[in-house]
Amino acid sequence: MKTITVVLVLLCALSAAAQTPSPATDVSAADIQAFLKALPRGEVSDKPIRVVDVGGYRVGVYGVYRPKASVQEAIMHETAVTEVYQMLDGAGTLITGGNLVDTWRDPAVKNSVKGKRIEGGVSRRMVKGDVVIIPGRLPHWWSNLEGDITYLIIRPDPAGKLPLK
Repeated sequence: MKTITVVLVLLCALSAAAQTPSPATDVSAADIQAFLKALPRGEVSDKPIRVVDVGGYRVGVYGVYRPKASVQEAIMHETAVTEVYQMLDGAGTLITGGNLVDTWRDPAVKNSVKGKRIEGGVSRRMVKGDVVIIPGRLPHWWSNLEGDITYLIIRPDPAGKLPLK
């Protein structure tokens, strides 16, 4: 019995040693700035800078430019993907939670429901440097922009469906 236990322990140790972690991925400040500078200015842009497989799930780094003049629709993504926003430039009011009002499905945005606004959510003013974590399936809405804004979104995807980039 001791021999079988020792063999099992050794096999588990060898198996664990054989699994090497995914390499680290760098996304430099210069890469981010160049990416954001190249985004179109007349519309909301939410584009991937990098999306990598980190061993069983994916993580994406997205750059967003949102002009003040654009229509600010509320949205709820029907996925387990959490979004981590980091404001890079500008200021605005972000509402999370609550209920979407006057909802519809936009065929261009998969697995999401949009609305004209949110009622009953939590409102916060976001400025450069602020970070907010928005769990999947939580409505969110930029209710007011004080000017054009740019921000990063980090999206960990436990289902591994984000396209690699």
